[in-house]
Amino acid sequence: MNDRRPSPFKTLLDSEVCTLIEAAEDVYQIRFKNRAANAYLVRGSSRTMMIDVGLSSNYPYLLTCLEHLQCPLEEISMVVLSHEHLDHIGAAYHFHGRSFIAAHRLAANKIMLRDDFSMLRKMFNEPNVPINVDLWLEEGNLIDLGNFRLTVMYTPGHTSACITLFEPDKGLLFASDTLMPGGVMGGVFGSGSIADYIQSLERLKGLNSNILLSGHGRLSDTPQDDVRIAIQRSHGLLSDTAQLFDALDA
Repeated sequence: MNDRRPSPFKTLLDSEVCTLIEAAEDVYQIRFKNRAANAYLVRGSSRTMMIDVGLSSNYPYLLTCLEHLQCPLEEISMVVLSHEHLDHIGAAYHFHGRSFIAAHRLAANKIMLRDDFSMLRKMFNEPNVPINVDLWLEEGNLIDLGNFRLTVMYTPGHTSACITLFEPDKGLLFASDTLMPGGVMGGVFGSGSIADYIQSLERLKGLNSNILLSGHGRLSDTPQDDVRIAIQRSHGLLSDTAQLFDALDA
């Protein structure tokens, strides 16, 4: 017997390559079915933006989803990149000259210098195409779309450059790879830190969030449960790491 409650989110388009889901009014998730990260479209009353854009190879399918929503590229005034990994930003160069591209200053530095190690280029086999970042974001910046006002939170841990966007009036938490449904963590890469990760999750726990819009996987309407589980797991990871170093010392 399947006792899972039905999803509160509406699927608008489903293909072999991607799924388009309405997360809330004027907020859409484009979920790719390969290793690309989720992309999000937020259509405000005064301007429209995207949060992450997936791999460059997924760009035609991204366009298909935007066409389904009758959203031409010219309507997108800003693309916010959550961090430097290419599964999130690979298609960003397609928006050059059309949209302002924004990222945290640490991510912007890595992207502009084409730091292939930090960007995981070999892992994703992305073309070596420059991505220009027009706006360098900091903790506390506000992105005003009219009826959406998103606050930039600096949430390192997965990498040193991760940001989360939070819309307090609607409880929308765009957490990228910092937090995923079921309390799944995005892992700690290169410049990341477990201790930073824990601190970032503790900050997310204090938010009055209603919907988790993460970098991979499904949408979640239980973000408070998700972050609680992730904090428990992150402390376990910290303990496991300490035991590993103890064993190496022995």
